[in-house]
Amino acid sequence: MTGIESSRDSFLQGDVERIANSACIPWDKLGGCSVLVTGATGLIGSLLVRALACRNRLFNQDIRIKALVRNREKAERVFGSLLGRPGFEIVEGDVTAPIEGAGEVDYIVHTASATSSKYFVTNPVETIATAIDGTRNVLELARRSKVKGFLYLSSLEVYGVPAEGHVKMLESEAGYIDSMKVRSCYSEGKRMVECLCASYASEYGVPIKVARLSQTFGAGVAYADGRVFAQFARSAIEGTDIVLKTKGETLRNYCYTADAVTALLLVLVNGSVGEAYNVANKDTAISIADMAKFVCDKFSGGRSKVVFDIAEDATKLGYNPVVKICLDTTKLEGLGWKAEFGLEEMFRRTIESMKLERV
Repeated sequence: MTGIESSRDSFLQGDVERIANSACIPWDKLGGCSVLVTGATGLIGSLLVRALACRNRLFNQDIRIKALVRNREKAERVFGSLLGRPGFEIVEGDVTAPIEGAGEVDYIVHTASATSSKYFVTNPVETIATAIDGTRNVLELARRSKVKGFLYLSSLEVYGVPAEGHVKMLESEAGYIDSMKVRSCYSEGKRMVECLCASYASEYGVPIKVARLSQTFGAGVAYADGRVFAQFARSAIEGTDIVLKTKGETLRNYCYTADAVTALLLVLVNGSVGEAYNVANKDTAISIADMAKFVCDKFSGGRSKVVFDIAEDATKLGYNPVVKICLDTTKLEGLGWKAEFGLEEMFRRTIESMKLERV
């Protein structure tokens, strides 16, 4: 492990321990069980794996953790401190192929997914295949293993474009998605997979739950991440202008990574089978343009400003149509969850973590 990676791990440790000590997670139901996490080297998957391992270390929980990854070398870098620990195992494989070698599995958290908007428009077929074929392979493993719980990580993008004036979205609502737009490969793929999960619950009795995440970020975001929050954070770190290719009218709420992982474990164990749960901080609603200004004002030391360079066709850059949507989290809060981190603290932790990677 390099010094940089060690520093980033130390920075993440507070989040890991916060999750591991969370009183809202029914840890007794996970004790002595095996948990498979797909996409385990990703932002959410890796934090989830670390939190389970921390719970084992602090409380002797005896959770057997199986990290499903495509690249073992990368996994060994990410989970260097966990290698050789009892109860931790790397399972090498691609979800787009039948999953072998996972052994006994009690719970599955399926986080593996394409996440880059640019990738969606340049590789729409692969985006759909990863969503549908990949999830079906994981569901088949869940079916064979007769798991106690299966959680699929979906997205606020399943809501599409709400009717004009309708911003707050409950899990029972949906807006419009243009299926003939290539960028819809991601959102339509997520919708189809949610239906696939519900179908496995109905036909085969697989105890699926769905978590619809808003954009989620925090400590551990890669410096080169292409998502909007990372672009803004990089501009603040480097003192460069934030250049917007649209008017920045899209509005949504966000969620801190540790808050999201706490919610995922809660839904995995205590969520109702066959139901979806919104995961977001209801107090973080902000437009893209306002968020850009917020980051410049709070974190750039006056070196950055917002510049508009409107693209002729923003869809070619992977951007969705203008959407104004805030996820209603009443249902999740009914399980005992509450978001802890607001937007300013989310960016502060993200930026400090990214600085450590940049050193």
